[in-house]
Formats: sequence, C-alpha cells, structure tokens
Amino acid sequence: MASIHRRVTRAGHVRYRAQVRVKSKPTLSATFHKRSDATKWARRTESDLISGFYSPPQSRHTFMEALKRYQREVLPAKVPDEQKQQWFQLRKWHLFLGDVFLDDVTPGAIAHGRDALLTDPFFLAPATVVRYLAALSHLFTVASTEWEWLDNNPVRRVRRPRLPRGRVRFLSKEELSALLESCQQSDHPCLYPITLLAVSTGMRQGEIRNLRWENIDLSRNRITLEHTKNGERRAVPLTGRARVVIGEYSKIRRLDTTLVFPSTRNPQVPADFRKAWGRAVTTAVLEDFRFHDLRHTCASYLAMSGATLAEIAEVLGHKTLSMVKRYTHISDTHTTKIVERMNGAMLDSVP
Repeated sequence: MASIHRRVTRAGHVRYRAQVRVKSKPTLSATFHKRSDATKWARRTESDLISGFYSPPQSRHTFMEALKRYQREVLPAKVPDEQKQQWFQLRKWHLFLGDVFLDDVTPGAIAHGRDALLTDPFFLAPATVVRYLAALSHLFTVASTEWEWLDNNPVRRVRRPRLPRGRVRFLSKEELSALLESCQQSDHPCLYPITLLAVSTGMRQGEIRNLRWENIDLSRNRITLEHTKNGERRAVPLTGRARVVIGEYSKIRRLDTTLVFPSTRNPQVPADFRKAWGRAVTTAVLEDFRFHDLRHTCASYLAMSGATLAEIAEVLGHKTLSMVKRYTHISDTHTTKIVERMNGAMLDSVP
C-alpha cells in the first residue's frame, strides 16, 4: 500500500513524502517537491515490490552528505572568496532540495529552486541564478564522475535563465575625478589605493582584496595574480599613478600580515570596505554605479585609447572575446580611423 504525506519544512517549503508498504517486504520512502513525482515513484516502487523486480539501490547518499564531502574535499582547492561564495550558494540549494537522496533529486525540483531564486528580491539578476546553478551542477558532476554516488547530473537538464546584454556603465573623466577625490577623503585607509588599483588595472574586487605583497613586483612594475576567476595565472601591469600610490603605500605596510589590504580588526583577513565605498559613491554623486563598474571603466578607457578587443581581453583576463564585445561600440571610432588611414594610404591615389 502506498501513501503520500504533505509536509512543510522549517523554511516554509512544501515537501511530499511517499511511503510504500507491502507485506513481507521492507517499508520504503522518498521525499519529493511535487505530489505528482511522489505518486509516480510510489506506484512504480509498489509495482516492483509486488512483482519481485525491485532491487534496492546500493549505498544511497543524501544531498547533505554530498554537501559536506564537497566542502571537505573540493572547496579547499578554491580561493577563499570563491570558497565562501560557493558554500553559501550550495547551502541555499539545501533549503530547496532538503535531505533527499541524491538520486531522488529531479530536474523539476531544481527548476523549482531556480524559479524561487529568480523571484526572490535578493536574487533578481538572472546572471546570479546562473552562478547558483553552476555551483550545484559542479557538485553533481563530482558526485557522479568521481564519487560514483549517482548515474548522471540532473542540473544538465535544467534550462538556464536567459541573460540580458551585459551592462556597460563607465565613468566620465569628471565622474572619475570626483570619485577618486571622495575616496581620498574617506576615513577608510585602503579605499583610495583599492579604487585606484581597480580602475587602473581592471582587476576584480576579489583579486584586489586577496592581493599579497609577494604578488607585487615594484621593480618590474607588475602584479602577478596566481588565483583568478578563470583559473589561470595573470600578469597585470602596474604603471602611472597607481604605481606611485602602491609604492608609497608599501612604505607603511603592516608587518604582521602579507595581505596588501588587511582588515584593521584582524590583519589575517582582507579589509571590508563596502560601507566606505557606498559613502564615497554618494559623496561623488554617482548614479547607478557599482564597484565592478570600475573594471568596465578600465576596459572602456582602453577601448577609447585604441586597444583592440583582444588586447582588452588580455588585460582583463578573459579567455574569449565574447565578454569584451560589449565594448565594441566604444572602439568604433578607433576602427573607423584605421579604415580611413588605410583608404588614404592605399586607395585615394588609385584612379
């Protein structure tokens, strides 16, 4: 006999627990997000038990077991900021998927979590939801290929949200001047060099926060990033005003940490400058501007200075040109001048 019980978790999510009892057979149960999935499983399992075709799965593992093993064996290989971010993302998935067995997680259950993230006021950006799906997909890939805890990755059958065109918000020279002046006046000791470094080099916030003095070579005017988002080592030129400021900043560095921008409370962790950044943006009267837009500002100024998309990609650390194509319209003027020079040199003299 099969029965379906509706339950509500502490987080307020509805779950359906299917239970199958057949005389002289073990009682079996499984939890699902949809009543229809629970009903299908119960009917199939009851039929298999009665006909004698049911074979219990071996060594079944729960989603929580997978989370703990992933945290223990996979996350330590990632950079600290990425560890925290992915662990937070996976814990969020646990709220949607619960303590079900891995092989009971269906694409429908994952799609339900995807839709919940998209409607959550804290997860409005489709790109953010795509990153959550990527974190979950990697966990299932490792669980299926390395641990052999299940046969396939159900996330692969879930449609990703459609991403909007990448935004390009960059500062005018007047806005940049106002922002840097505001950062100089800030009480936060690291805000000005951090901001200047970001707009001068196009480095990501995580790369700057985790920067260590051994990564900076002032004699050769460059920064070497050992851990980047795409997993490749990258050399970043350190020149001009940024080189001068970092050089002066190195003279007053703390000796109890290797971090370039350590926290004043605990020098072994990176500085938190979010509140100071918000105040600086407000003081500079900048609308719709985020810290990551400093990276866009760097790329935009490179494009306006005549850099090709391939050169911009190399500076920013992109493996492909797809991410930098958003700056195509900014470099149109430069492209036009190149074609004009070619026409002047080669074609104007042709009768």
